[in-house]
Amino acid sequence: MSIPDDLLRDLAAMVESEQTNQMSLTVVVNGAVITGRLAPERVWRQRVAEVLRDSDQLGPFAEVFGSPEGTAGQPGGPPSHLHFHVARILQGPVGIPETGGMYRIALDNVSAWTVGDFSYSDK
Repeated sequence: MSIPDDLLRDLAAMVESEQTNQMSLTVVVNGAVITGRLAPERVWRQRVAEVLRDSDQLGPFAEVFGSPEGTAGQPGGPPSHLHFHVARILQGPVGIPETGGMYRIALDNVSAWTVGDFSYSDK
């Protein structure tokens, strides 16, 4: 977005401050529709680190996600990214991946959004 969406930033900040992953959101990013639940960055990083740690090939990368906040956002500052947990990219009538994924999306790249997640069907 060329103009920051203050309402979306406020929503992301509330998710960060409440430490909850119950907020469902659907966004459009570069033409892709992504739907799922927002998670605080700390919770999202922990989950990604767990998944990587369980992988024989990707285990060494877990440390990067396990570090607190990294360099992405300054502590106490406004969020710069949305962190989706159990999210899917909607492609026609199908959600990819089927089990849901972990996506990190720069707030400035969101061109449209709505509260709630879209259901889909692979039938």
